[in-house]
Amino acid sequence: MTIVEEHRTEIRVQDTVYRIEVAAREGGGAAGEDRWVTVMVGGAGPLEEPVAEGRLDIDAEAVPALATVLSDTLLAFAGRSTGRNGRRRSADRPAQQGLPWTDELDAELESRWLAGESVEEIARRFERTPGGIRARLPRVGCDPERRGAYLPIPPSQREVAEIG
Repeated sequence: MTIVEEHRTEIRVQDTVYRIEVAAREGGGAAGEDRWVTVMVGGAGPLEEPVAEGRLDIDAEAVPALATVLSDTLLAFAGRSTGRNGRRRSADRPAQQGLPWTDELDAELESRWLAGESVEEIARRFERTPGGIRARLPRVGCDPERRGAYLPIPPSQREVAEIG
């Protein structure tokens, strides 16, 4: 068994300190190719009394689903089922919403806009919201108000030869 990645977090909430350690490791399967994640949780109150202690060993493929289930369950148990900051995200939100844009995605966005695709078509293709697409268009130089068009160059940035 080999540890391939580790993360440690320590946070203080009032007088209690919580520690979470996550280690991804390979090994354990017949061919030694299985990847597992170990999560260790601990917490101590102001007098060093334990308030949290535990360990989970999870198949790496199950981590996203289990993270959601644990989060929702613990928040519901605590009476805060609406989620972080009192706002619950929609279960049917686009898969790529909120994820960073790459240079390749920006280039494809520009190309699709200039080819005349609508905001809604592009949003479906990129698995993002129409609002996210409209907000990104100016960052790649496209005018979100005129399909297939670039933003105009402001007079202050035009070359002298263009103006005359």
